[in-house]
Amino acid sequence: MSTQYPPVGFHFKVEFNGISTKDSDIQFQSVSGLSVDIETEEFSEGGENRFKHKFPVRTKFPNLVLKRGMVTDSKLIEWCRDAIESFQFEPLDLTVKLLNESHDPLVTWNVVHAYPVKWSVADLNAEENSVLIETVELSYNYFTIV
Repeated sequence: MSTQYPPVGFHFKVEFNGISTKDSDIQFQSVSGLSVDIETEEFSEGGENRFKHKFPVRTKFPNLVLKRGMVTDSKLIEWCRDAIESFQFEPLDLTVKLLNESHDPLVTWNVVHAYPVKWSVADLNAEENSVLIETVELSYNYFTIV
């Protein structure tokens, strides 16, 4: 009898289609924003004062936020700089893969038509001994789960 355990959330990788597959461009400290909301509209029915009807309208996806230790030689950051500095946007598809102990994908999220909307680095502080974290925020159309 096998026992199923929930997967761990710390073993994952992010792969960008068309960008380098170097380890520095696929390994991140955290990924957030893999969620979806369904927007609704409310309608009042004449004579019905106890409640309003809610109807689904469309889905809404928040920005995808990727964090990692700052990398000085990165194709991902070059792609971001093209968008931020030159205003040249080249949307890409990417995948976020949750991995098992054998490094095989358990769940894969295919993120469609992503492009950078924000890049930042953590505060520089001479009183702390910590890794400098860079954050890349991406807007995207939608994701599918494989």
